[in-house]
Amino acid sequence: AARIIQNMDPTADPCKDFYQYACGGWLNRHVIPETSSRYSIFDILRDELEIILKGVLETSDQGDREAFQKAKILYKSCMNESLIEQRDSMPLLEALMMVGDWPVASADWNKTKEPSWSMEEKLSIMNSRFNKRVLIDMFVWNDDRDSSRHIIYIDQPSLGMPSRDYYFNGGNYQRVREAYLQFMITIAKMIREDKNMSKDDSFVQEEMTKVMELETEIAN
Repeated sequence: AARIIQNMDPTADPCKDFYQYACGGWLNRHVIPETSSRYSIFDILRDELEIILKGVLETSDQGDREAFQKAKILYKSCMNESLIEQRDSMPLLEALMMVGDWPVASADWNKTKEPSWSMEEKLSIMNSRFNKRVLIDMFVWNDDRDSSRHIIYIDQPSLGMPSRDYYFNGGNYQRVREAYLQFMITIAKMIREDKNMSKDDSFVQEEMTKVMELETEIAN
């Protein structure tokens, strides 16, 4: 109750400007940070919770249950910047090898990889190892018809961009779409360079344009 009163502006007439009356105190005491597009009590609570979690994750792990140990190991691995820089792009290259390599970053993928490449196998690896759904989303959840049991659901996955609007609309959507394609091209060039492959900008541009066309067809 005290927080609600603090966030109000009792000097405003609620019959003329109810928003100022209800939220004026909040507006006077808070400024949207430069790093955010919005700011609310939930953002403040999230920031406070992150500070608490940071303290928990940085404590010693003696006697912790397995789930806590895993969380602390993950946190420490993310904070070990020297090792991250030392490994450079190796984790990404290893992940690509698990899913059958990447044609745009391979000299002869059609000859060396495609004959033994299985979409069903690679989709299952993407799902089980990386929690990434491609083409098909499949998960176990409560049965809508009988909440006492679980069933397998099959659904459409999320797209590379937030919604299908980004693939078809103009204006800001088009600018994001162009930046998205350029991002894919940049990543492909970076991986080719890390694999000591020859520079072939036209090939990369052509391949990534095909990827964009495929995503657009899926979005449609």
